[in-house]
Amino acid sequence: MCVEGAVRRLNWGCGPHPAPGWVNSDRIAGAGIESVDVRAGLPWPAGTFDYAVAVHALQDLPYADLVPALGELRRVLRPAGVLRLALPDLDRAIDAYRRGDRGYFYIPDHDVQSLGGKLAVQIAWYGSVRTPFTWDLADEVCRKAGFRHVVRCAFRQTASAHAGIVELDNRERESLFVEAYP
Repeated sequence: MCVEGAVRRLNWGCGPHPAPGWVNSDRIAGAGIESVDVRAGLPWPAGTFDYAVAVHALQDLPYADLVPALGELRRVLRPAGVLRLALPDLDRAIDAYRRGDRGYFYIPDHDVQSLGGKLAVQIAWYGSVRTPFTWDLADEVCRKAGFRHVVRCAFRQTASAHAGIVELDNRERESLFVEAYP
């Protein structure tokens, strides 16, 4: 169980590395990880968490699953809770491509040499990304899922009262950070 004072926090889509002090969940089971698929419903009662974070996880869902998954994450938040999303930022990638900024892309030359190829492979991340994100798409699907207030945030900065919500932020160069409030 996690504690940050009395704050309960969920790290949804944590991957193979659970974060200490969080309830860590992912589709893949592992030590310290609760194996759940958000599309089948989360195992916690409504209003369990003060905040939830999803770092580079939501984009792996098909578009049709986004609103139901976000709705399920909203369900497990307390009424004054907040969801923080870190998403690969399609606009940043396109801007880097247009600038000719090869250094922006993580795709090595032995995989793809052309700049357009690097853009395409990074956006799809070798086939795992099902839904690329822009700010307006993130805002739209959060609102469709019942979040009333959606805010674009900077790396390691929050609009919420929970300083710890930015603890898991990473990949600043390529990420869009969004907070959604029920």
